[in-house]
Amino acid sequence: MNAHTAAPVFNGTFPHRWQAEILPERPLILPSRHFVYPREAEEVERGALEVLVRPAVAGEQSQPKYEQEFLATCALGFHDPVVPTGLWSTPNPAEICAVSGGYAYIIDTTAPERFTMIAYRPVLELRPLAAQGLLLFVGHHSILAWGANGQAWQSGRLSSEGLTITGIEGDVLHGLGWNLITDKEAPFDLELKTGKRQGIENRE
Repeated sequence: MNAHTAAPVFNGTFPHRWQAEILPERPLILPSRHFVYPREAEEVERGALEVLVRPAVAGEQSQPKYEQEFLATCALGFHDPVVPTGLWSTPNPAEICAVSGGYAYIIDTTAPERFTMIAYRPVLELRPLAAQGLLLFVGHHSILAWGANGQAWQSGRLSSEGLTITGIEGDVLHGLGWNLITDKEAPFDLELKTGKRQGIENRE
């Protein structure tokens, strides 16, 4: 990885039906299956995250067998150690979330041509919530939640620039967001089931 990007991390909070390895560089001999994310990116190889993925065969529960591996080339977002890079399991055991310099890609390992690129450019933090079955993506202004069936919700604007999760109690997320008008941090409470702010009418 580039010296100006964060060291890759692995978070396997959610059970997953795949194996994956971040490669130090693209192999000289490519696997027969190679997918580039996003497809329309130009010069995607420059600084990209190269991940070798082995999906499990459906139906194997006790000791899964693995199908033919594929190489996932994930375009780099930012050369900045502040933004995350690495691999996360998701609420859907067949999906893998690969993050390259704050650009987050959720890939269906059983059909790698199917993927979703999270809208935030960049994602600043990922927070797995096993009890709620959600993987949270934190951006500069709002939070997006990914569940077993895809995007569960996206909050409204919580901050003028930058937000912090301060705690989670039951199905409520507590955080701080910067208020540009008052030039101060303001607390907010978010319902994890809906993504709505507590005590504030929906103004979206």
